[in-house]
Amino acid sequence: MTTERAIRIMAGFFVLLSLALGVEESPIFVSRWFLAFTAFVGFNLLQSGFTGFCPPEILMRKMGLKSGSGEGCCK
Repeated sequence: MTTERAIRIMAGFFVLLSLALGVEESPIFVSRWFLAFTAFVGFNLLQSGFTGFCPPEILMRKMGLKSGSGEGCCK
């Protein structure tokens, strides 16, 4: 697995989890403050698209994942 693919999986998981925890109609609702985490993940995806800097990529490379060949946060 490449860092690019792992980051996409991680971001998608965090968005879905934070929505499930932050939307009142969800059976696992905890607090509306989890929606702030959704915004944080979205902001990081946006900034990495413009800057090419992606902090999770650094950690994933240290864990032994190969760099992705695509553009964006995982060059």
